[in-house]
This record gives sequence, C-alpha cells and structure tokens, in this order.
Amino acid sequence: MLLIGDDWAEDHHDVEVQDENGRKLATANLPEGVAGIAKLHELVARHGGADLAPDDVVVGIETDRGSWVQALIASGYQVFAINPRQVNRFKERYGTSGAKSDKGDAHALADMVRIDRAQLRPVAGDSEAAQAVKVVARAHQTLIWERTRTFQRLRSTLREYFPAALVAYADLALTSTDALELLVKAPTPTAGAKLTRTQITAVLARHRRRNREAKAATVQGALREPQLGLPEQVTAAYAAATMAHARLIIALNEQITAMEEQVKAHFLAHPDAEIYLSMPGIGEIVGARVLAEFGDDPTRYASAKARKNYAGTSPVTRASGKSHTVQARYVRNNRLADALQTQAFCALRASPGARRYYDKQRAREIGYNPALRQVGNRLVGILHGCLKTRTHYDEATAWSHHAHTPVT
Repeated sequence: MLLIGDDWAEDHHDVEVQDENGRKLATANLPEGVAGIAKLHELVARHGGADLAPDDVVVGIETDRGSWVQALIASGYQVFAINPRQVNRFKERYGTSGAKSDKGDAHALADMVRIDRAQLRPVAGDSEAAQAVKVVARAHQTLIWERTRTFQRLRSTLREYFPAALVAYADLALTSTDALELLVKAPTPTAGAKLTRTQITAVLARHRRRNREAKAATVQGALREPQLGLPEQVTAAYAAATMAHARLIIALNEQITAMEEQVKAHFLAHPDAEIYLSMPGIGEIVGARVLAEFGDDPTRYASAKARKNYAGTSPVTRASGKSHTVQARYVRNNRLADALQTQAFCALRASPGARRYYDKQRAREIGYNPALRQVGNRLVGILHGCLKTRTHYDEATAWSHHAHTPVT
C-alpha cells in the first residue's frame, strides 16, 4: 500500500509518498494538469511495484472537487478529502510552534491517511448528474449571497445621503430590478423629487407590477418628503457609488434568473428528484441544494444517523467529569444547513406531522431555532429512509410515532 499526501495550490501540488510503515519514499512538486497527474502515476509505478492495485493507493488532499480530484478517483485510488482545520490540529503532534510549509502539509496529509484513515471520510462516488447539480446549485446560491452583500453596501450608502430612497422603494424591495432602475434614473434626493408619476409607472409597467398607480404614488410621495442634504459635490460622489452598486445588482438579478433555470433543469433530470420533491417543504431550488450537498452515492451514509451528523442537524454531546451538555453543531456544511433550515420552515405549513412535532418541542420551552432544527433533523432521517427504500414520502408513515402525542 502507498500513502500519498497532496498539498495543492493553484498551479502545483506538493506530494509525499509513504509506505505502510510511514517510511518516506519520495517527495515531489508536480504541476497542475495532465503533466502533473502523469508524473504522479510514474511515482506510484516506481514505488508500488507491478502487483500494486489502484485501490492500494490512498491519497489525502484538502479538497473534494476539481479535475485533479476526479482524475485521482478515475484512476481507482482511494481519495480522502480532509478539512484543513483537521490537518492543522493533526500537525500539533509534531510541535506547537505553528510553523507551516507546503512540504510539511503534504507530510501531515500522508500521515493522516496512514494513521487515521478509519476516522476520515472518502470522497463520495457521486454520479455525473449529481456533480452537475452541485456545480449549478452552488453557483446559484453564491450569486444570491453576492447580491445580498452588494445590497448591504448599497443600503449603507443610501443611509448616508439619501435615506428617503430606502423608504420609497421598501414596498418594491430594493433588490428588485424596477426599484434599481428608478434609483439609477434618479440617484440623488433632488433628482428623486423630480420623478413624475408617469415615469415611475412606466418602469413598474415594464416589469409587470400590479397596482402600479398606487405604488407609483407611494414612491413619489416618499421621494418628495423633505430631508437633510449634503454638499452638492459630496452628493454627486455618493450618487456615483450608488449607481455602480445598483447596476451590479441588476446584472446579478439577470444571472440569478438564468442560473435558476439551469438548477431546475439539472435537478429535474436527476433520478432522485421525484423522491426529494415528495418531501414537505422542498421545491426545485431547495431540493437541488440538498441533493447537491448530500450527493447520491448510496454507500456514503451507513445510517440515518450518519446523514444527520453530516447535515449538522443532530446535536453534539460534550461530557467531561460531572459536566454533560448537548449542543447544536456549529461546524457544519453551511450550504446544506441553510437549505435544510428553509425546508423545515416551509414544512410547518405543508406537513401536519411536522407542525405537530414542532409544537411539541415548543411546548417543552425549546426556542424557535432549536425546535426548527429538530424538525429538520427528523426530516433528514425521513429523507434517508425514502432514498434507501426508493419510495416517496408518506405523511402517515413519516410521523406515525408522533401522530397521537398530545401537546401540553
């Protein structure tokens, strides 16, 4: 067996090859791409011998995606994606100075897959369809997060010189394209006060807003309210920043809409889509995000508990001496946690069983978020059962243990 630690960078990989006893056989700096993979295979052939099977090569690397990782998996190697935080903790065995080098990281990764392989999670063997869903679902969510960040900057800028705009466009939502177009058209308090109702209505009509006349009157009234002003030169500078942020959000809105169609198309093409959509609180976007983060490797989660632990919905116990506490998991996959939180919230209306279970937790004086997290934890277990048995969600079966539990 050969153990390989692979510390990757943008354009190269520092690798260390060890045997089963931890003896260092080779170190190398390999370029990214086809040439680098070919040299890695040469190292394996040189030190492994003719009888070495591909699955006797074990690789530790700090990522689970990219063409390099896929090439390793395609070669038949065992690949373990290791959290950088775990690597840093492991390196404390060697010393507490905090020293860091690429060769040192490669050595630690090789040691980890040799010593602690049983405690590590191999890279999932997800299908190409699931990998495609993951790419578009993550891209879509990242664009939404980027829009939120840009909106916060825009909001902060408006508060400094044009707070009336925040009031005027509140009903439209300042991230909506029509509100942003009006803001670009009139980025200063003076220009905003000059907007006519006809101009406002025309923009709202182009974006098919309902009750346009009433909304236009509200916007115009708010923009014409008296407010404190700044010097003209300073106002012009703020207006330039506002228009830059607004135009960026408009572009993001366009790309988010386009990417949403890609998410739906890839998700609906996946064979597990029907099972996910049968779950309460899951639509096409949330379903795509949950599928993307869980993957579709049927061997990845040995039990419902394993899936819950990965999801971060199950609590973690801390026991030492007389101290014994049960806490939420805060180190987790944030993308998956966000999607499951959304599902749990929506399930409260879609599923009587979920609502009953939530009310039971609240009756025990559990807070809103912990109770919602417990609903999410229960739904993850139900999803695991549905995927394992290839059956759709059934309300009566899912909540049979809680159907007659009274809420006190």
